Amino acid sequence: MRVIAIVNQKGGCGKTTTTVNLAGALAAEGHRVLIVDMDPQAHATLAMGLEPDDLEANLYEVLVEPAGAGKLDSIIIDVSESIDIAPSSIVLSALEQKLASERHDARTERLAAAIEALPPLYDFVLIDCPPNVGLLTFNALRAAGEVIIPLETSFFAIDGVQKLLETIGLLSERIGHKLHVRVLPTLYDGRTRYARNTLGEIRELFKELCFDSVVRLNVKLREAAKAGVPIARYAPTAIGAHDYASVAMELIASPPALFQPVGPERKAKDAEPGLPREVVVRFKDASAGDVRIAGDFNGWVPDRGVRSLIASEGPTRVWTKVLTLEPGTYQYRYVVDGEWREDPANPQTAPGPTGQPNSILHVR
Repeated sequence: MRVIAIVNQKGGCGKTTTTVNLAGALAAEGHRVLIVDMDPQAHATLAMGLEPDDLEANLYEVLVEPAGAGKLDSIIIDVSESIDIAPSSIVLSALEQKLASERHDARTERLAAAIEALPPLYDFVLIDCPPNVGLLTFNALRAAGEVIIPLETSFFAIDGVQKLLETIGLLSERIGHKLHVRVLPTLYDGRTRYARNTLGEIRELFKELCFDSVVRLNVKLREAAKAGVPIARYAPTAIGAHDYASVAMELIASPPALFQPVGPERKAKDAEPGLPREVVVRFKDASAGDVRIAGDFNGWVPDRGVRSLIASEGPTRVWTKVLTLEPGTYQYRYVVDGEWREDPANPQTAPGPTGQPNSILHVR
């Protein structure tokens, strides 16, 4: 079970949107997901079609009592196929004052204990955090093994995330609990040069911590929240659904154990018949700033084990990708400025697991 906290002390950056719609995308891939709404504003609860004031119990009842660790499953609500939620309410904002007299470790480990006591039903637990780094967020970080930081593609948002990363680092040292952190660019408008330049700065600054996928501005995401369902159910062909499907695919393909780069070489005893050979593919675009390739040959992790060269043909930039592959048939896609696309120069496609077409590569 992978426990992931969605954290940023800045409001309006897409934490709840990411929590709910990533849950929907993971569920669409066949995974069972639990959403834990740790925000007293209860936006994730609302976005899943529930009215917080109408619920008999919420996370406050679980976290306020020392013996509440075994109570989490009693408040969980089945809200959609393969998605459950532990709901929130405004009363959760009183938890910090209620627990003020307790030891720090006793206060910050309550959510971790509650999640550990759950039966093994879930593949992913996604924790939606409030827009501050207080007791509720500390509980989420203590319970999680991974952190996703949604980052609006604007200059001022970058500074806040750098401070948040420092806070997470200090917390990890203090409690001896390692957290695998990744940054997800959100609210991206690729039509503007400012957004494209800022995305480039984010990738340069955070490097391997940054998702290759980005979440673009899409009004359908707001409509889905109002309707109380994830975008994957509300409008599966919308760009918001495609973006979160890409995030889910990248997340599934890159668990913490695989964050380090891994080359395509195999041990001789595991190799299939046929000698590996170099395969060259090219992508041309006059406006793209960053192009990577991902496929079933590298676990769908963009540019993992790939040699990349960039050249220019007049105003057009040309990305050359050199792959080392054994004979066989492979599926792949390009990631162009964070957007997943099939190869425009290759007419051979096949439907991928999320319904989008993947390009086909035959190696003989």
